Amino acid sequence: MPGKSRRGRGKRLSKKKKGRLASATMAAQRPAATQTYEPVAPSKGAAPAASVPTSRPTPAVVRYPFITTELRRISILAGIMLIILVVLALVLS
Repeated sequence: MPGKSRRGRGKRLSKKKKGRLASATMAAQRPAATQTYEPVAPSKGAAPAASVPTSRPTPAVVRYPFITTELRRISILAGIMLIILVVLALVLS
């Protein structure tokens, strides 16, 4: 049947999923509790400066052992493609 649309095939939900979806939408439709904003006055006393210097954690050294082999493979493929393009340019012109 060529006039029949297959677009909605994957969008059917089972009964279990429909129940879950309905409860999730009902929970989303509940009004959220309102909170009032009360500004807090800043404290007048300044915090004392830390006398012990904190050290930054050193990032772990990440090693990539296969970089050279991957770069070699990429450069060989790029060279082959470049040679093919040059040969095609000479042959087709």
